Amino acid sequence: MGFMRTFKLGACAAIAGWGLCALAQPACAQVSPSEISNPHLKAAQSTYFSQIRSLYKIINEAKFPFTFALGRYVGLNPNQEAESDARGIEFTYFENRMLLKISGNYNAAYNAKLLTPNERASRTFTDVVAPALLLTSRTMPADMECDAIGFEISYHVRKVTQNFDYEGKEILVVVFNRADAFTFSGAASDSQRQEILNRSDIFLDGKPFGLALGQKEPLDVETLGRSDQAGPDSAPAPAASVGAHPTNSPLVNPGLLPPEWKPPRSSETAMPPGQNTTTPQPIADPMSAARPAPGDTLPAATQADADRLQSQSQTQLDAFAKVGIEKYHFVDYAPPSFVIYRNQVVLQITLRNTIRFSPDTSSIYKRAAQSFDLFLAGQLKDILDRAPSEATFGGYDITILNQLGADSHSSSEAIEFICPRDSLRQFIEADITNQQLIDRSVVLVNGVRIALNLQIVE
Repeated sequence: MGFMRTFKLGACAAIAGWGLCALAQPACAQVSPSEISNPHLKAAQSTYFSQIRSLYKIINEAKFPFTFALGRYVGLNPNQEAESDARGIEFTYFENRMLLKISGNYNAAYNAKLLTPNERASRTFTDVVAPALLLTSRTMPADMECDAIGFEISYHVRKVTQNFDYEGKEILVVVFNRADAFTFSGAASDSQRQEILNRSDIFLDGKPFGLALGQKEPLDVETLGRSDQAGPDSAPAPAASVGAHPTNSPLVNPGLLPPEWKPPRSSETAMPPGQNTTTPQPIADPMSAARPAPGDTLPAATQADADRLQSQSQTQLDAFAKVGIEKYHFVDYAPPSFVIYRNQVVLQITLRNTIRFSPDTSSIYKRAAQSFDLFLAGQLKDILDRAPSEATFGGYDITILNQLGADSHSSSEAIEFICPRDSLRQFIEADITNQQLIDRSVVLVNGVRIALNLQIVE
C-alpha cells in the first residue's frame, strides 16, 4: 500500500523521520485475557499479564532514533493510525508455534534509491528489534510457556521519481525461538548474532528473507537451511486449540492468524520415554464413534453448525458455566462453547487444576495422568449431567490448566482430553476403564499430542 507525497525528498538523505507528533497512548494498554478465545493463548496472556503491562510501558518510554509506536495492526495508512489499536504485545500462533508477538509502526522513511531492502531491514532491526528484544529479555521470564518471540515492524519506504515522491510500507517479521531470543543480546560478537538470525524465521513483506546485518545485500535463504520457508502468507495451522478460529487477535498478515485449526499430523505425535518410536503407533480418532458407517452420507459439520448449536443452547451453557465456576473449577474467561474438531461439533470446556505440580519432580505424562485420574475423573459424571443434554454433538474437548510451581507467577501448561461423547458416558457408567477411554481419545499437552499409558507413568 502507498500514498502520494507532494514534496520532494533531499537527494542526500537516505532516511528521514516521519511524523513529528507521537500518538498519546495509555501507559498500561494491553490485550486483556478475556478478549482471547483460545484457552492456551488466554492462559498465557493471563499468566504473564503483569509482565506484558510492564514491557508495554518500558518499550513506550524507550528512546528510538525515530518514533516507534506499539500497535496491534501494522502497515496502516496515516489516516488509520490515529484510531489504531495500540496494544501491540500478545500471545498468538505462528507456523505451528505459540509465540509472544511484539508489533508496531516505526516512523522512519527510507529512500529506496539509496538503501537496498537488506539495508532498510538491517537498519530497522538494529534500531528497533534489537533494543526491544533486549527489553523483552529483561522483563519476561526466560522459562515462560511459549515456543518463540516474534517481532512485526512496519516502516516507510520512499521512491523518488521526477514527478513525485511515492511512499509505501515494508513489514519486517523476525521470529526467534525462545532460547535464542534470550541469548541474542548477550552474544559476544556480531558473527554469533548473525548465526542466531540465520536460524530464525525472517520475512520481508511476507517473503522469506536472509537478513545480513550491516551488509548491502541479503543472504541466500536457500543456503541457510531453515526448516520451513513457507512464509507468513502460507496460513499454517496452530498446534493447539480445537476451535475454528483459534484466536480473535488481529494481525496484518492473515497468515499469522490461521483461519482454521487442523489436527496435529501423526508424525508430530510424542511418545513416552522408553517407548519404541521405530514402530508406527496406531492413532485413535476420538470422533470415530460419532462418524457414520461406510456408505452413510452424514455431512461433515461446519463452524456454522457449531454457531447454530451455540445459539440454541446458550441459556443452558450460561447456567452450565455458572455452576462450573462455583463447583468444578471452570475458568471464568473461557465459558463452555461448541467448536469444530475433525469435522465434528464438540463442547469445549476449560478447568483450572487444584493440584499443584513441580516441573522438577514430574513429567508431562505423569502430570497428564494425575490430572485425569485425581482431578477430572471424579467430576466427570456431574459435569456431563449438567451439560446440554438435548444438543447433538460428537464429543468433549476438556482442557485442564496446570500450574507448575507454588505461586501464581510460575509457569503453566494446558492438557486437553478430546473424548467421544459416547465413550465418556460409558466411562462414568463403569462400562469401560479409564485407559480404554484414553485410548479412544486424543491427549494434547500444550498442543502436542502424546501417547498416555496411565499405569506406566504412575
